[in-house]
Amino acid sequence: MSDIKIARAANKKPIQEIGGKLGIPTEHLLPFGHDKAKVSEEFIKSLSRNKDGNLILVTAINPTPAGEGKTTTTVGLGDGLNAIGKKAAVCIREASLGPCFGMKGGAAGGGYAQVVPMEEMNLHFTGDFHAITSAHNLLAAMLDNHIYWGNALEIDIRRVVYRRVLDMNDRALRQIVCNLGGVANGFPREAGFDITVASEVMAILCLASDLADLEKRLGDIIVAYRRDRTPVYARDIKADGAMTVLLQQAMQPNLVQTLENNPAFVHGGPFANIAHGCNSVVATRTALKLADYVVTEAGFGADLGAEKFMNIKCRKAGLSPKAVVLVATVRAMKMNGGISKADLNNENVGAVDKGCANLGRHIENLKQFGVPVVVAVNHFVTDTDAEVETIRAYATSQGSEAILCQHWAKGSEGTKDLANRVVQIVEEDSAQFAPLYPDDMPLFEKIETIAKKIYRADAVLADEKILDQLKQWEIQGYGNLPVCMAKTQYSFTTDPARRGAPTGFNLPIREVRLAAGAGFIVVICGEIMTMPGLPRAPSAEAICINEDGLIDGLF
Repeated sequence: MSDIKIARAANKKPIQEIGGKLGIPTEHLLPFGHDKAKVSEEFIKSLSRNKDGNLILVTAINPTPAGEGKTTTTVGLGDGLNAIGKKAAVCIREASLGPCFGMKGGAAGGGYAQVVPMEEMNLHFTGDFHAITSAHNLLAAMLDNHIYWGNALEIDIRRVVYRRVLDMNDRALRQIVCNLGGVANGFPREAGFDITVASEVMAILCLASDLADLEKRLGDIIVAYRRDRTPVYARDIKADGAMTVLLQQAMQPNLVQTLENNPAFVHGGPFANIAHGCNSVVATRTALKLADYVVTEAGFGADLGAEKFMNIKCRKAGLSPKAVVLVATVRAMKMNGGISKADLNNENVGAVDKGCANLGRHIENLKQFGVPVVVAVNHFVTDTDAEVETIRAYATSQGSEAILCQHWAKGSEGTKDLANRVVQIVEEDSAQFAPLYPDDMPLFEKIETIAKKIYRADAVLADEKILDQLKQWEIQGYGNLPVCMAKTQYSFTTDPARRGAPTGFNLPIREVRLAAGAGFIVVICGEIMTMPGLPRAPSAEAICINEDGLIDGLF
């Protein structure tokens, strides 16, 4: 049975009943229909004295066309923990319309390890992304309006750095010229669009602790510079208050359920290749106050999502993961071992063994953060015992362990072994989490640290203009910020075709951006784009409403 048919057959319970499992009173749930709701800010504030539960991160090897199933494993582990008698909740990101209609598809898990309602989650959901898009573009409109009506702040229109956003893949909008059409339309200038999930407003919403912190961070957004190079902030444009109003409801985390009727928080959605790749701090903190175990994920491979989870989210929010689950598949190991997608169904132990170098690199990297790592082998029906055993043996040789997981086909029954091992790791209390670099390390050294310790690059290539910009930000007081690397998700390098665990390469930096409100420096590497394009045959071509009034092609 397909994922979407399984999701449609779900025996969903009223969202009030799901909230009741975590002790959330009905009056503190703002329902969106019968199966999803937002949790009130008032209730979240009341939890401040609750003891925190245990935070488990699910990450993965570098993604391949074979599929890894990170979200599926996150959901499966959450269900597995509940099945063995633990009070557990899942925390994942919301889906962007860009990849849904592009090439990636949905983001709610798969098989019998899904979060529902799947279709709504992959489309408009509770409107959070629309609110973020609107708040972001309100600031852009007010900025151009300020310039039009006299430019009292003396903004140098050649140095406007704030771009607009849209939650869609549209390469035609990457670079534009705006304000054309004469005097009535303003002063022409070059501009552009990013995808909403790369918006600084998205990052701010996902890192803010409450509405007051949200408004302060929004006010800290740098939108432009004057001729003397001094920054102009969103608060100078007087946009921060109205932006907060647009985001008030979006700031409240969304509660839904798994197929097994366990609680799942789905909130926020920055991409991990062009943003920091984690669900919101407020959702994670809320879940930790309500559940004994919280299973969350970080986007794409561990070189991007997990690194940013540790160095940005945990650093900023004061979180300490107790264990990391690293998802891998036999099929992905074969692709990393040089096998084409067409040949993945054939047993090839040699290719699996060769491809495990990618797995080993991620294990080594994650251990640098002081957190125990266990490998989850997401099972496919074409996997052979010999291939699975090859991964087990390799993980053991790396000082870790690999556990076969069959949650796609069996739900929680397929992750009980993993759940029991995770509980054992947590109870052993061996985690000694620490970020990879200190706050006071110079910005370029932070970039080099990630490039060399995580990617294994020989050197970082940056021209004098970029180096001077980093030094200038340090002088202005931004030197203590972490760095957010924007890089292809498919490889440790900036070349998406280089799979495995490559060495002997350099990391070229194309551009750096200061996200003063979010609180990090964005480092754009190689050819990565902050506004993706659609593929030759986008998923949208096959999406429609069928004769029964149901959506086809979404997942």
